[in-house]
Amino acid sequence: MRRLMLLRHAKSDRSPGVRDIDRPLNPRGFKAAPQMGAYLAAQDLIPQKVVISPSLRTRQTWEGMSAALGNPETEIVDAIYEAPESALLKVIRSTPAEIRTLLMIGHNPGLQDLSLDLVGDGSREARARLSVEFPTAALAIIDIEGDAWTGFRPGAGRLERFVTPKGLDRDDAA
Repeated sequence: MRRLMLLRHAKSDRSPGVRDIDRPLNPRGFKAAPQMGAYLAAQDLIPQKVVISPSLRTRQTWEGMSAALGNPETEIVDAIYEAPESALLKVIRSTPAEIRTLLMIGHNPGLQDLSLDLVGDGSREARARLSVEFPTAALAIIDIEGDAWTGFRPGAGRLERFVTPKGLDRDDAA
C-alpha cells in the first residue's frame, strides 16, 4: 500500500505589492501549521518524504510542522507551485519506489481537484466535505493498493481521512 498525504498550505497574507510566490503566512497560518504537524505526529502519520511548492507560504507551513515529524527527507519541487492536478500527479508518480508515505504541500485548486479525482472510496462524509472545499491547512490522506506510485490513477484511492484545523479545534473543545 502507498499513502499520499495532500496538505494545502496554511492561511497566508495578501499584502499589496507582494508577489504571489512571496506571500507569507498570516497569524492564523502560523498557528495552524504546527497544529497540523502535532496532529500528524500524534496519529503516527509520519511521511518518509515531503515535496513542497517553492512558495514562501508552503515552505513556512512545512517549517511549522517539520520538527514534530522528525525532519524527513524534503524536496522543494517547482512543478507543484499553483499546479493543476495533472502536474501534481506527475510529481507523485515520479516518487521513488522505496518511499511508501509521501506528503505533498501545495495549493488549490490543484490539490482538491487531484484528491477528488483519485478518491473512489472512503468515508462518505469526508468525501462530501472534500467535494465542497479544501481549506487552508487541510489534509487529505489517500491510500492506494499496490507497490508503485504509478498506481495512483482516477478512482483508485481510498480517502482514509480529511482533516482541517477547524475540525481539530472542534474535537479539542468536545
